[in-house]
Amino acid sequence: MKKKSNKKSGIKPPPKKSRVERNNEASAPQEIGATKLLKGKEYEIELARLQVELVKLQEWIKSKGLRVVVIFEGRDAAGKGGVIKRITQRLNPRVCRVVALGVPTEKEKTQWYFQRYVPHLPAAGEMVLFDRSWYNRAGVERVMGFCSTAEYRDFLRSCPEFERMLVRAGILLIKYWFSVSDTEQESRFQARIHDPVKRWKLSPMDLESRRKWEDFSKAKDEMFAYTDLKQAPWYVVNADNKKRARLNCITHLLSLIPYEDLTPEPLELPPRHVKAGYVRPPISEQTFVPEKY
Repeated sequence: MKKKSNKKSGIKPPPKKSRVERNNEASAPQEIGATKLLKGKEYEIELARLQVELVKLQEWIKSKGLRVVVIFEGRDAAGKGGVIKRITQRLNPRVCRVVALGVPTEKEKTQWYFQRYVPHLPAAGEMVLFDRSWYNRAGVERVMGFCSTAEYRDFLRSCPEFERMLVRAGILLIKYWFSVSDTEQESRFQARIHDPVKRWKLSPMDLESRRKWEDFSKAKDEMFAYTDLKQAPWYVVNADNKKRARLNCITHLLSLIPYEDLTPEPLELPPRHVKAGYVRPPISEQTFVPEKY
């Protein structure tokens, strides 16, 4: 059977694209739809592109003396740590640092509640990522009974004013809530139980929070009602798919802070100056790590 020609219809076939044009199209960033299967290679390419943009953002923050606070909250096993790890992977820890505080000490328990977080706020040219934050009081402390009802109510009144104060002081405050379904959280907990390198992530507190799923849902709803501020709104990340959540969160973070590319020009290495008369000590006098590989 002969193929129909386009000559009779008057439609010209599209011109063939050069190899360079085809390569450019393949490497251009594509919008990843929610229903499209996200392949591993596609994820790696997009993540690498976003990490380059994060480096540009880092240089902008450093150059302009910005102070940025990003809060990561959400369900246990929602993937907060994975996103933080991908954000900081290529960044300078002197500019972008992570704060993940442990259980408060006996002394800290007697302090003003926000006091233990204030020393970790950024100076000019810094971005701080809080892996859990002062919102512990509205979540785990509230549900598990680690604070009194009076302390909890005082937090709901004080937190909006505290955050407005930070914003008035010029701090860029960004808050993310990672949402994960009941089924997906159960799957991730099971994976942690059977994986030796992930088992440390599963604490008795995590298991108890699994049992009190509905209580945590109610606490989150009330927390949002009081602290979803115009000056510092909550941004909810659908985290059922870890890879999508990472790309979506990083893309959104980049969109919130207008920045320019301040990447310095490539440097030329100066020639090494060799001084006459220098003699290196014998290698036998040094202790080397055994080369087992």
